Amino acid sequence: MNNVRRLEPGANPVFAAWERFVRGEDPVPGVRPVVAISWHRCREQYRVDPYLKAAPVAVAERDHSPEHDVVFTELGFHAAAVSHEVADFGGVVTVTDATGRILAEWGDPATFARAADANMAPWFCWSECAAGTNGMGTALETHGPVLIRGAEHWCRSFHNWFCGGIAVRNVVTGEPIACLNLSCWRTQLPASTGRWLANAAAKTQRTLKERARDSGAELVAAYTQARTHSSAPLAVMDTAGKVVIADDTASVLMGVPASTPAIDATLRWNPGLPELIRAVRYAGKQAAHNRDWVGSTQIFPHLAEEPTSISIRPVFSSGHPIGNLVFFGAFDGEWLPPEQDRTQRRELPHRLIAIRDNRMVLLRLSEVFFAESEGNDVWLATARGRLRAASQSLDKLDGELADAGFLRVHRRYVVNLGRVREIERGLKGELLLIMENEARETVPVSRRNAPAVRRALDI
Repeated sequence: MNNVRRLEPGANPVFAAWERFVRGEDPVPGVRPVVAISWHRCREQYRVDPYLKAAPVAVAERDHSPEHDVVFTELGFHAAAVSHEVADFGGVVTVTDATGRILAEWGDPATFARAADANMAPWFCWSECAAGTNGMGTALETHGPVLIRGAEHWCRSFHNWFCGGIAVRNVVTGEPIACLNLSCWRTQLPASTGRWLANAAAKTQRTLKERARDSGAELVAAYTQARTHSSAPLAVMDTAGKVVIADDTASVLMGVPASTPAIDATLRWNPGLPELIRAVRYAGKQAAHNRDWVGSTQIFPHLAEEPTSISIRPVFSSGHPIGNLVFFGAFDGEWLPPEQDRTQRRELPHRLIAIRDNRMVLLRLSEVFFAESEGNDVWLATARGRLRAASQSLDKLDGELADAGFLRVHRRYVVNLGRVREIERGLKGELLLIMENEARETVPVSRRNAPAVRRALDI
């Protein structure tokens, strides 16, 4: 890490755009999309005061698993290893948990004093919802290294800082576990910052992948043992709602391969049953606080016109839940509360954010016809043309819009049901949705999603 450059604060195009955006204007020409999207979250969703002087005190510590301890230790090792080099150019390295709470810091003592004025110190919170756009908080919201320079920070008091962060994520759920961040006062970050952050995160992720494989093997073992005690159709799912293994009957109900273990977390199957996925995720949260928890609910499996009861029994490793056994046609334990009670009454999005060139486009939900996954991107068919979605995950977009009139109809498509004009039936009985846009684009419905589409459209 070298070749740093000292900068003086002052007016610049980004600061001018920040002033306009803070006043309520939306166009932010000249601002990078990752920053513009973060500003939008800070203003519209989190309502962070742009004139906040310092980060707030962190809330009480969240429960964490052995994987969290592994990540904190490894990131701390990487940070400590470069502490002297970072101190030479006046930098500070921090490690935070998933909430943005700083756990430890290394680097230049003189910079620590400046950082203390903003509460950039252990036990203070730097998530976006607490401190606006910044290297730590924005990295927790984004995949890959994030650099936030000067006036790109949401809070005016942090405009003298230059920060780079990266989140390490749970390889099963994709949720952030921790963040590694480098910050400098009025000094550009070294050109190698992004590469160093990415390498440190990749090494830590490799360790997590090995632990996830071990957990996958434990889930298969739990499935094998459970089959000797029950004749009910059975599957085992990880904490993200992916299928690790299912017997012949359960595989048909879930639309996944039969009796084929998927120990590797990247090879597990998505059953495409939102009710089931939400139920097992809820079960994981309950099991984290009560090892004896067992629950039941009803879902609509694939190729079924009537709901089926399922019983969910968590599987533990080292005292922490790693997945769930799912018994079909069974009832045992607590009846899961209605969906609206389990979702913590989350506020539905009023707009979606898309990207055109280097501009952020704000879309009303009614302007979106469907979302399509293509490679590593998600594209939106909209009344304003084809736009790249700010979200890089169709699964995440599906979760955000599930209660807003959108439905997953195919592994590659999420559709706005209110913008479906016609339904066409193919020669083999497959369904095609014809949308209301001028091009009258068609969206295929997969066989596994057809029953849910018929129920949603009442056909």
